[in-house]
Amino acid sequence: MTAARSILVSSRPLSWVNTAFPFAAAYLVTTREVDVLFVVGTLYFLIPYNIAMYGINDVFDYESDLRNPRKGGAEGALLDPSVHRIMLLVGAIANVPFLIFLIALGRVPSTLVLAISVFAVVAYSAPRLRFKERPFLDSVTSSTHFLSPALFGLVLAGAVLTPQLVALLAAFFLWGVGSHAFGAVQDIGADRDAHIASIATVIGGRATVRLAFACYLLAGLLLLFTAFPGQLAAVLMLPYAAGVLPFWRIRDAEAERANRGWKRFLALNFVTGFLVTLLLVWYVILPTGGAGASVTCYFGSYAPAPSGGLGCPDRG
Repeated sequence: MTAARSILVSSRPLSWVNTAFPFAAAYLVTTREVDVLFVVGTLYFLIPYNIAMYGINDVFDYESDLRNPRKGGAEGALLDPSVHRIMLLVGAIANVPFLIFLIALGRVPSTLVLAISVFAVVAYSAPRLRFKERPFLDSVTSSTHFLSPALFGLVLAGAVLTPQLVALLAAFFLWGVGSHAFGAVQDIGADRDAHIASIATVIGGRATVRLAFACYLLAGLLLLFTAFPGQLAAVLMLPYAAGVLPFWRIRDAEAERANRGWKRFLALNFVTGFLVTLLLVWYVILPTGGAGASVTCYFGSYAPAPSGGLGCPDRG
């Protein structure tokens, strides 16, 4: 496999949308504008961000990946050591220009969010930090990888947190925690063989599956407190909860069996993403003032504007 192909496989192309979409949706729904920040931000979270996030992981997880039968395809590359230095170099080169641009055109709050996002990417796998080997912090950090692009998009667009928005972000965060935790179950054997701690190796596969189930249900409950039609997204959490139920009593010795559920999870993400997109389109085209659901940049806030208030202030 060539170095270029190794880098591409390592970046998990099937997962690119999972980081680009949250940013694009948050920014576009807030500003209702397709501008240079929208384009650059979306491109950044689509490719460079994933090259860094997964590339760093695959470089420093090489020894454990050798023992993991999942590695070597869509679920993760098995990077030959000869590609490791190139992978890290490409990750840096791909990220730095975008980061400079987004910082230069952003504000202090958006820069802080971006810094947290990039730190989480590095800290998850890099030596000494290795948050992925700190049980519970591993799932929190992984969820941050997907929540932070959305939060960055909101802050960059000048949004102000409202109770409904906090509920939405908290639901997304819990979905991420539950998803990472469930994904860790299938790797219990490989991680223990490599002496890697994770939420699943510490509390066991059975408890981890039940934690994921609880996170999905709580995420669905929180979505009921969002603005219409956001409440309808609560239903989308049910297939995720149902997807982990077959592994409710899983034993650590058979943890690899959870990979079947993980593959269904990956497929479900595409269906859920499509339905969430439809909900966002519905949300955007709701009449201003209708059901109090319109989102504009009214004085820089993520809040209902007065009837007819569709203008966004200059970012200054």
